[in-house]
Formats: sequence, structure tokens, C-alpha cells
Amino acid sequence: MASTPGVPLYDTDRYPQSLKAYLDHCEKDQCTSDFISRTLPDILANPCLFPFGYSVMIACLGNIDREILAQLHLKHPGVLVDNEVVEPSSQQLQKYRELVSQEPNLDFVNFTWNEMTTTEFEEHWRQKNITKKADFIHMVQVLYYVEDAEATISFFHSLLNKNGKLLIIIGAENGWMGLPIFIISKTFQHQLDAKWHPSKTVSPAVIKSLLNARGIPFKTYKLQSRVNVTPCFTEGDGTGELLLDFLTHVQGFSEMASPELRQEVLTVLRGCSVVQNGRVMANDYINAIVINSLD
Repeated sequence: MASTPGVPLYDTDRYPQSLKAYLDHCEKDQCTSDFISRTLPDILANPCLFPFGYSVMIACLGNIDREILAQLHLKHPGVLVDNEVVEPSSQQLQKYRELVSQEPNLDFVNFTWNEMTTTEFEEHWRQKNITKKADFIHMVQVLYYVEDAEATISFFHSLLNKNGKLLIIIGAENGWMGLPIFIISKTFQHQLDAKWHPSKTVSPAVIKSLLNARGIPFKTYKLQSRVNVTPCFTEGDGTGELLLDFLTHVQGFSEMASPELRQEVLTVLRGCSVVQNGRVMANDYINAIVINSLD
């Protein structure tokens, strides 16, 4: 039986559910939190940072953003932070606003909420001729959703103050995807939908090549992570279907795919996994790239 064309997941209301299922079953949040609590404080400790008390936070991921703000406050307790939040999903933005409203220790932060993509944010910034600079910008789960990653990196890097830092957290091979999603997308991109994802070329290697070519100093940290994909192997499991949607980035993957394609995807997924305590754990890792401003 032939597969029907896939609908790109990021264009649908099912995306937030699939993303949540993925985050609930992977260690990305944990390894990112470990990086923020153990490594980021030393990066932020530079006393030359935050002379104007201004910070841009790109993408709202809830707890991750709050953890970064907490570390900023610990290292620079007297600084008032002007926090530009950029998030195109109204649901995600509202979720973050609710989290912030419940946090009593964020009185040092002024939030500006931008319900827009990074591309729209860049256009907004240029049209308004805004000249203020940032001391710290973080881009988590951002490059996965841009048409031109090189232009996006260049724009946000241009916003850095002297001694400023740009933190990019990116999947092992391509954007936020991690290794399992990359393997699946590359193996079955024609069957799934060649247009399923706007950014196909960005990777840690591409970013490093870009930075080296421009003489921009940076440092890379590799963060080990895994994804519990066990539910994917139980046909009809609701969580498993959400995970498969996210891993293929196709809405209703099991309904779209032929039985043969679904089995092939599962075979590839198992091939990059290990079985531990009865759970199928897909091996993965992500990269944290800390980019310095050009003084």
C-alpha cells in the first residue's frame, strides 16, 4: 500500500502535543539543565557582561529560560534584565507567561512578549530601527525553524554588546532534531515529504564553519542525551503516535504511512537505540555553542 503525502507537523495544532511527548521522553531538558547549572555560570561570570543590564531570550521553553534567568541573577545580582521573548506559538507564549506570573523571584526582569518568528522579529527590529544591544542571547530550538540559519545567526550575533555571548543549543546533526530524527528524515525524506522541514542544511559543523570563516571566537560543548522511544513500538499507543509524529515531523504519520514505511522507520529507530531495563532508548546528543562578540 502506498503512503499518502505527509502534512508537515510544524504547521498543525498537533505540534505542541507532539513536542511535549518528545520532551517528556527525552533527556534533553535534563542535560540542558545540567549545562545551565554547571557550565553556564562560569560563562556568565565575566564582570564585563551586563554593563547595561539587557538580555535577549530567544524562544520560550519555560523552565530552561527561568533557569538561565536564575543563573544571571546569581552572577549579576544588581542587574535589571530587559528580556525580549520571541515565540511564534501563542500556546507556548501563554504557557511561559503563566510560568513567569507564578514565579515570585523575577522582579528583576522586564519582559517584552513578541509573538512572532525569529525572521519576523528581525524584520521588526530593522523596521523600527532599534539600536539597543544585548549582553546575552540564547537560541534553544530556534535554528530548527528558520529558512536561512546563516542569516539568522549573523543577525543575532550583530546584536551583541562588547563581551556579549550568544548561546546556541542545537541537535547532533540538524537543528533541534537530534540524531534519531535526523536519521529518519534523511532516510525517508521522499516518502515523508521533502518540504517537511524548512531548514535542511544547518548543523553544528555548518555553524562552526561559518564562524571560523568569519573569525568569530566560539566554544562547543557536547551534551549526551537519550530518548525513550519504547511507546513507538506499540501500535495504536497514543503517546507512541505522538512521538512518531515528532520524530518524522509529519502529522498523523501512522495514518499517512503504509505499513511497510512505518515498519522501516521503526527498524531505523531501533538501529540507533539500545534496550535498557526493558526500555528502547535512542542514543542522542546535542551541542551547546557559545559564541563571543567581535570586540
